[in-house]
Amino acid sequence: MMVNGFHILEILVMFNTVLFPVNPSREAREAAPIVANIVKQYGSRLFVLSVVQEPHSEEETKNPDTVMSPEAVTELLNSAKELFAQQGIEAETLRRQGMPAFTICDVADEIDANLIVMGSRGLGLTEEGVADSVTNRVINLSPCPVLIVP
Repeated sequence: MMVNGFHILEILVMFNTVLFPVNPSREAREAAPIVANIVKQYGSRLFVLSVVQEPHSEEETKNPDTVMSPEAVTELLNSAKELFAQQGIEAETLRRQGMPAFTICDVADEIDANLIVMGSRGLGLTEEGVADSVTNRVINLSPCPVLIVP
């Protein structure tokens, strides 16, 4: 049977695996209910990812606001996992180190994600602006559809 050009089976597995990259931003927190809704709707497997970017300069190393500590990453992932658990969703957490946009896309490919859901802005907005933001880079590099939550 076909619905809008898709076979029913294709629709059922359309969002089988969802990747939700998180950081401490308000936008990431606001995307969580949408992620929960999608995961429940499609019975998706959920991966919550935190990417820790290595400091590139001595100034970044001295400024604790630019780099998350391992403890802060653990707390962020545990909080996200608990938030989803309260809604009956089992989330798998991943911690990676690297350039956020590239790492997000690599993980999406690695886990065979069908969808990436992320906030429109986060901690990755660069001095160059939106064109070089993590979100924009993920949109352009992703191996799967990307849902941006404003």
